[in-house]
Amino acid sequence: MLNCFAAAPKGFEYTLAVELAELGATDVKESVAGVYFTASQETLYRVLLWSRLASRVTTILHQGPCETPEQLYNLAYAVDWPAQFDNRATFSIDFHGMGGFIKNTQFGALKIKDAVVDRFRNAGLNRPDVARTQADIRIDGYYRNGQLTISLNVSGAPLHQRGYRHGTGEAPLKENLAANMLARAQWDKTTPVFDPFCGSGTILIEAALMACDVAPGLLRERYGFESWAQHDAALWQSLRDEASGRASLGRKRCEVKFAGSDIDSRMVALAKRNAANAGVDHLIEFNVTNVLNTEPPFEQGYLISNPPYGERLGNVSTLLQLYFQWGEMLKQQFGGWKMALLCSEIELLSALKLKADKQLKMFNGPLECAFNIYTLHANSTRRQQDSLTEGHELSEFAASFVNRIKKNVKQLDKWAAKEGIDSYRIYDADIPEYNVAIDRYPGHVVIQEYAAPAKIPEAVTRRRLSDVLLSLPSALEIAPERVILKTREKQKGRNQYQKLDSEKLELTTMEYGAKFKLNLTDYLDTGLFLDHRLIRKFVGEKSQDRRVLNLFAYTGTASVHAALGGAKAVTTVDMSNTYLNWAKDNFVLNGLMGPQYRFEQDDCLQWIDDCQQSFDLIFIDPPTFSNSKRMEDSFDVQRDHAELLVKLTKLLNKGGEIIFSNNKRKFKMDEHVLNAAGLTVQNLDDRMLPLDFKRNPHIHNTWLISFTAKA
Repeated sequence: MLNCFAAAPKGFEYTLAVELAELGATDVKESVAGVYFTASQETLYRVLLWSRLASRVTTILHQGPCETPEQLYNLAYAVDWPAQFDNRATFSIDFHGMGGFIKNTQFGALKIKDAVVDRFRNAGLNRPDVARTQADIRIDGYYRNGQLTISLNVSGAPLHQRGYRHGTGEAPLKENLAANMLARAQWDKTTPVFDPFCGSGTILIEAALMACDVAPGLLRERYGFESWAQHDAALWQSLRDEASGRASLGRKRCEVKFAGSDIDSRMVALAKRNAANAGVDHLIEFNVTNVLNTEPPFEQGYLISNPPYGERLGNVSTLLQLYFQWGEMLKQQFGGWKMALLCSEIELLSALKLKADKQLKMFNGPLECAFNIYTLHANSTRRQQDSLTEGHELSEFAASFVNRIKKNVKQLDKWAAKEGIDSYRIYDADIPEYNVAIDRYPGHVVIQEYAAPAKIPEAVTRRRLSDVLLSLPSALEIAPERVILKTREKQKGRNQYQKLDSEKLELTTMEYGAKFKLNLTDYLDTGLFLDHRLIRKFVGEKSQDRRVLNLFAYTGTASVHAALGGAKAVTTVDMSNTYLNWAKDNFVLNGLMGPQYRFEQDDCLQWIDDCQQSFDLIFIDPPTFSNSKRMEDSFDVQRDHAELLVKLTKLLNKGGEIIFSNNKRKFKMDEHVLNAAGLTVQNLDDRMLPLDFKRNPHIHNTWLISFTAKA
């Protein structure tokens, strides 16, 4: 009897153990990402030929404690390697695990290699050669908790590589994962199966192979045991012949039907080729169809699928809308069906608005996925609505959110048109349960999610965000793909969203006659702080015939207003070359070119110390806190603002003014120090708060500082 281990992805252990027992294995014991078992050589061959779930199978040759390099070598040397393979065969070592004296896997592999070679030499034989790829014999070394296991890989290349698939889609599904989905869904091998997101057809092909009693390893060209000294070629051939006979008979007798569709014609063509390679194309009907236009291909059956998710397959708002609309269609047309879906983002499955019978976990490579199983009940009396604006399938709070959005937009759209702006905030956490800010830009909407209080469960936060994303397109009459989500903190479950909006999206916005370039996706901020709108306008109004300096300029939007306001000269200073180039683009966009417009890349605090110029108007909007070579190695706006503003007086002409703004809540101006330096201070907070930010009066504070001390 042989002691063996069948490796598989996490989440496969239970179904793999059941499968191994059905194939005749004994002493079956589940482990992490695999199952230990005992088998005769015939049973081992049956496992290799018939296992639909295992990724790799090894026979265990030796185990023991391993605390030093010497012990590692001795354990490997203890195996009678000439009894395992001929010295004319090539070999390779796959070593897994680190810890203790093993700092890297290459060290462990090298020690085993030395022991193998020495064992051959000491037996009076020439040493076998090592092959980096396509080795005849593959030896596994596994180190964990001071124990070393040395095994022979008898499967060779991963068992999920059946041999029928010659191409994949953008989000490929491994064959053994598809088989595990079918097993966990408790598909009975006799009921029709439909996959409306079939991709390259893997789920349907695996199901058809099961229904036809086709061994999954029958099409494989090579196994790892073929150069094993104990390989019984006659036994193996008899098992292959038996499997070939069963497959031939099964394909002829199978009456189960399968259907698949995909919106991508290239994937459907690939699925057809793969099905033909597997010999089951006569059982599967493939079509190019949008999932929302699919109709049940059978009266009843199993719908088993791996629907789209992730960065390459659409943004989150579009996907949520797709899932919601698909859920509505399923309720209308697929009553009586069983359904099982694999998805890495539980929020998308929640958008179906279906109650799962079971919620399991399964891994697609390193990606943890939800595997939900449903029973679809007939719901023909229910009318499908064209929108979510009446609170359809949303919580009571979501309905109130939609009503608030509509109310705000009705007021703000007219105001914005009158003001001459086309980018503005339409919602700012008006309802605490929906803690987001929503900004409207030309043809697009950007949602920024605020960090939720710790007392609110993460699942609740996700559900509320899903409600926002589902309801907003209809409420604003905007296409879902034009809704962009940004998060200021990467949280578990949120990082996927960050990746979804990764393609560059640039557009132009208008603000009181000025044009600005926006980038809605590449950066967390868009290039325009909407709450500073009136401050920028004020800078423009103050700039006529004056020399203007803009410090911490960001994308230079205040500089543009100054130039359009008639400034004699404008100097724009920022440390970021990216933002400074953006500022230059904004000047070009407004037709502002000439030597009177200067752009300086520098640490603003250092630049102030070195500057030999003078100005009539200075606009400064420093960060609340930053590290700097100056001011005790850091800058704190509350601690350092007075010193900074007094220092700026050396750059001001007589009658000059400073417009000072910052975003620190509860900021207190040190008027005593400024007055002593000849500065007059006037607070402008009430005048600088736009209508669309009235709900957040402390979002920034603004001061006009006048200087009359120079002669």
